[in-house]
Amino acid sequence: MNEDNHSLTNGFILIGFMDHPDLKTVLFVVFFAIYLITMVGNLGLVALIFMEHRLHTPMYIFLGNLALMDSCCSCAITPKMLENFFSEDRMISLYECMAQFYFLCLAETADCFLLAAMAYDRYVAICSPLHYHTMMSKKLSIQMTMGAYIAGNLHSMIQVVLLLRLVFCGSHQINHFFCDILPLYRLSCVNPYINELMILIFAGSVQIFSIAIVLISYLCILFTIFKMKSKQGRGKALSTCASHFLSVSIFYCSLLFMYVQPSSVKEGDKDIPVAICYTLVIPLLNPFIYGLRNQEVINVMRRTMKKRKPHNIQKQIPLP
Repeated sequence: MNEDNHSLTNGFILIGFMDHPDLKTVLFVVFFAIYLITMVGNLGLVALIFMEHRLHTPMYIFLGNLALMDSCCSCAITPKMLENFFSEDRMISLYECMAQFYFLCLAETADCFLLAAMAYDRYVAICSPLHYHTMMSKKLSIQMTMGAYIAGNLHSMIQVVLLLRLVFCGSHQINHFFCDILPLYRLSCVNPYINELMILIFAGSVQIFSIAIVLISYLCILFTIFKMKSKQGRGKALSTCASHFLSVSIFYCSLLFMYVQPSSVKEGDKDIPVAICYTLVIPLLNPFIYGLRNQEVINVMRRTMKKRKPHNIQKQIPLP
């Protein structure tokens, strides 16, 4: 590594949320509650899908892996953020910083492809139900999931390697609550033009490709729904698709706003609110939107809870 980077042995200082020290206790409680709900919701959904054989279908394979990636995102970001609320130095080492961004990038990239795969799965199920088992087999869904993980790992490794070429010889204060790539660009003494170009190419390609699949799939689904004769079935399908599309829209819009805008590298005042959307809000909402609104998941949860209940002990006949 470049000799100018020797000053990085003490790492960076994360100063996000420190503008309001009087609110640190309230923010800690709020974010800790969000973290607990996120982890319980997502890991509970993963465990439920893994244990219940009837949920081993393409739709739930994608959903389980989406929940797993949301858990990975929360684990990469939130514990260090919670620690920093009451830490005196709020330090994070270079390698912790790189690891944090690696797992975040892995989770977000995999999420993009998984959401696209889920949209395609719903398109086949609603628009071509008779050909569902041939067009969307369990083997194909596993291959698509593995492809999402491979793409996520490759994208993460490329971005981390490019980050390590930068030289940080000035301030080590990151105006953020985690090691995101754009705040690191602002601290670089080397022109990060190549890094900016690579993130625009890779992140832009991933998002444009996955957004195109999502939009085309949902448009076809909407056309099919409006052709339904049953008002009840149409309303139910519209309600489900609307909630799914809202979650997807928040996720993609926040990522596009953060990483694909040409001016986003220089503008740091909007980093934290946008980052909260895709690192905290979306992982919190996904188990409720995709899990608790799904009748099959609710039925499986009820059956599982009934199995866990102890058998009723027969009452003894009281003595006279």
